Order: sequence, then C-alpha cells, then structure tokens
Amino acid sequence: MSKKNGAKAGVNRRNFLGTVGAGAAVVASGATLTGCGGADAAALPLTGLEARRADARQVRRDCADLQYQAGVVSQGDNGDQALRPDGAFSYSKGLPHDALGRPDANAWGQFRSALADADLAALAAVPYGGPVKLHSPQAGLTYDLLGRDSHQLTMAPAPTFQSAEQAGELVELYWMALVRDLHFSNWNGDADIAAACSELSGLSDFRGPRSGGAVTPSTLFRSGTTGDLRGPYISQYLLRPFNYGSIRIPYKQRTLVPGVNYMTDLASWLAVQNGQTPPGTLTLDSTERYIRNLRDLAYYARVDVSYQAFLFAAFQTAQAGCGFKPEMSPYATSTNQQGFVNFGMPHLVTLIAEVALRALKAVWYQKWFVHRRIRPEEYAGRVHVQHAGLDNFGIHGDVLNSVARQRVETMYGTSLLPMAYNEGCPPHPSYGAGHNVIAGACVTVLKAFFNENFVLPQTWVASADGSALEAYTGPEAGTLTVGEELDKLASNIAQGRNCGGVHWRSEALSSFMHGQQLAVSVMQEQRLTFTESYTIKFRGFDGVDVTA
Repeated sequence: MSKKNGAKAGVNRRNFLGTVGAGAAVVASGATLTGCGGADAAALPLTGLEARRADARQVRRDCADLQYQAGVVSQGDNGDQALRPDGAFSYSKGLPHDALGRPDANAWGQFRSALADADLAALAAVPYGGPVKLHSPQAGLTYDLLGRDSHQLTMAPAPTFQSAEQAGELVELYWMALVRDLHFSNWNGDADIAAACSELSGLSDFRGPRSGGAVTPSTLFRSGTTGDLRGPYISQYLLRPFNYGSIRIPYKQRTLVPGVNYMTDLASWLAVQNGQTPPGTLTLDSTERYIRNLRDLAYYARVDVSYQAFLFAAFQTAQAGCGFKPEMSPYATSTNQQGFVNFGMPHLVTLIAEVALRALKAVWYQKWFVHRRIRPEEYAGRVHVQHAGLDNFGIHGDVLNSVARQRVETMYGTSLLPMAYNEGCPPHPSYGAGHNVIAGACVTVLKAFFNENFVLPQTWVASADGSALEAYTGPEAGTLTVGEELDKLASNIAQGRNCGGVHWRSEALSSFMHGQQLAVSVMQEQRLTFTESYTIKFRGFDGVDVTA
C-alpha cells in the first residue's frame, strides 16, 4: 500500500484510501486493537479509525521516501579556502584581524575545524574579535520534516576571489554606492549612470543583463530574470497599497536620510570586521516615502521580516482580481465548492511561511559548511590593501583600475566599499543569500498558485520626493503581469541587499533557483497528503517552464 512516486503517477489520498477498506490487514507496529486480543490480533480487520492511523503513518513514510529517492548531489566550493588556508580569501567577520584586516590564521583554522566537526562547544572556544554574535552556524545541519533535506540541494561554486567576475561584481557595488540617492526616474540622461553603464559594459567578465550587447539604464543593477527587465525598476509589489485584514497598508516606509554612508575609514571598517559594536547610528528620515532610489530599497531589505514582501504580495495579487490557476486549484471550476483550508488563502499564506524557513535552513548549509564566501566589505578591504601596496592578494585589475574605485577613493580616501548600514553585513558568510533563497522559494509558491499571465491594473512609480504614487507612462505601462512582477520582486529584494553593500550579483539567480527547488519539493511532498489532485506549473526564474 505504499504511495512511493505517487506524485509522478497522479496518485493522491483519494485513490490511495480506496485501497484501504474494512478488510485491510495492515497494522501499525505496536498498535493496540480495541476489543481484540490473542496471537491472531494483527490479522483481524482494522476498524475505520485504526485504518486511518495506519494510513497516516504510511503517508509520512511515503513523503520521506519521495525525498529519499531524489538521491544525493555533490557539494563543492570554488577552491578559495584551500588556496588561502589563512582565511584571507574567505568569510572571516567576527574573528580577530590584524591592522590590515587580514584574519588571524590560527583563529580561522580553528573556526573552520569547529564548523566541520559540528561542535557547538568548539565553536564557542574559537577566539573572537568582539561581542557581535554569529548567526546560527549549525542551522544548516538541522533535519526537517518537510521538503528536500538541506544536503540534497546544491549550488554551483561562487566566483573565485582572484577572478575577473568577482572584481566586476565589486565595481558594480561601488557604482551602486555612488548613485544610491538618485531617483530611478532620473537614470536616463544622468552622467553617473552613463559612466556606470559604460564601465560595466567594458569589464572583462561582467555578467549582468545587457541590451544590444551593452549595459544600459534599463538593464543596470537588475538581476536578469525575464520579468525583471520590463517596466520600471521597482516591482509593483513594493508599491501597491492593499488591505491586511481590516488594516490598510499604503506601502510607504521610514527610510534613511540621503548622503550618509558607513565604514569608509579603516578604523571603523576594522572594528566591524573584528565583530565590535558598529560605529555610528542609522539616521531615519522623519517622512514616510515610497521606494524611489537604491538607498530606500537598501533600507527596506535591511529591516524586512523574512517572507514579509511575499506574504504581502499574496494579498496584493488576490485583491487585484487575480485567481488561482485551475491546475493548482481543484475548486476553480466547481459550482458549489471553493478553496479555503485547502487551496484558499489560508493554505497559500501558510505555505509561504513554511517554504521560507526551510529555504533558510537549506542555504545555511551552503553558507557555513560549503562555500564560506567572503563578503563585499571584506573583499573591498583587500582591494584597499593591495592598491596601497601593503600586500598582494592577486586581485584582478578590473576593480583596481576601475573608475568606480577611483571615485570612491577620491571621496573617502580609501577603496573601502561605502556601506548603507552602519553594521555592514550580517555575521554569516555570503553565498548563497538568505533573502534571495527566501525570495526564490516564496515567489515559486506564488507563481504556482496564481495566474502568472494576469495583467496587473495600473502601473505605479514613486513621485520625485517619494511622498506619493504617480502613473508610470513608459512603453510597458498597463501590460505588466503577475509572473513578471513577482520575478521583479525577487530581484528587487536581491538588489536591495546588493545596493546596501552586503551581497554579490552572482548570489541572485543561484539563490533564486535554490529556493525554487526547495519550494517545489515541499509542494510535491504535500501533494501526497491531499485527497484533491493538483499539478505544479509555473515559469522558472531561468525562463524555463516547470511542471511537477
């Protein structure tokens, strides 16, 4: 009576239960049959409730088997940890560093060994440079009861420390910092934006999206998914007002005052690398505003609550009049039933939360136990040291010779990356990105449920001062679809972290796909628990149609 591979064969709980009747002879191990005794008790017919109990246990076994049958995958980093076993090419924030920001080699080796041994006491014994605490290093080792195990998902190795690709990604981050306060609507015709597009277009290995072979204002700082490249920079899902129960959410936010960046001097940068209390304080604008520039977006992505944007997107989509796909909702064509507990909003919003946490666990394994990729602020410190002639890390010349780096040095006297947050990056490695893998998982659920081709009514952008919404009048006005704007929402969250200075371009699509795989595995497994049938269909982040 096993339902192994039931998802692929179209088996659901309804036809499975048809195989369990009054004469079924399956008993849960150790079960007690009321009113029955003797050696032959296990051979006696099961009552309806006892059959249900046995069936429930079998469902759990079938769910476990579904994930087990996915097999194993290879895990591998980019080789930077072996190339520099002193940790100079890897994440080391929180450990003690020397005056040039290089990690203490013994501390980093002890840190890496403690992680490999999954030893909480050994991690506590590692010497740290300050009181800032690491974020859940062992979360990636947690077993879960739903979805693919964290060790059964993998990510391609990140760009190497000395590669032209990583150098180009820091050039992009320098430019993001330099234009943080420029309104999106002013990008066309702006001299700094033109300079950024020109320089990024000419780098040896810059992998951002292009138009006509060049980076343009319409492709600049975008992740490159299909929907991300149409319409205004900010997704409608970060602008559209909606109702959250009886509460009206206008989608304005408190944001940061313009012109203030952090960690641009060696003393404050080194203090943060050592895990000391962050210098300075963030100053908030007293006026609530719609997201109008990269600084606003960076602040949104600093204080958002896990799956917040995607929970809100569920309500925004439903309130725009978009329904669930017939493939996903068996009640879409029913004349006397509708989805609620199953295939209704309670189902959808809870599933968004479920995949978000499991996606975090999956990527935490990649962060702490596979890649341990260096953060942009750390890498920029190495750039500063090499450019000053104090050490040679073999950093590619694309960033050392870039206009962007030179402009930062002219402004601040260092090549350190100007950060939007006074604390810099969070205390965990860079690759993959937690925000991005949540985005990938949650957007996958939303696209699986909602009609992706539904055109959102009206297209909005923020006014010049961000105090109001104005109609977008570009060529794509009134044509943006749910699927496209959900892709753009994921991209906005990823780029919000990038323009804050805490993540890299290459961590967008790779993390989205990681989250996508996790979300599909959860929906496939849950399908074994329903009596209703459904098919998972959506357009993936890589542009490929997915049917599962």
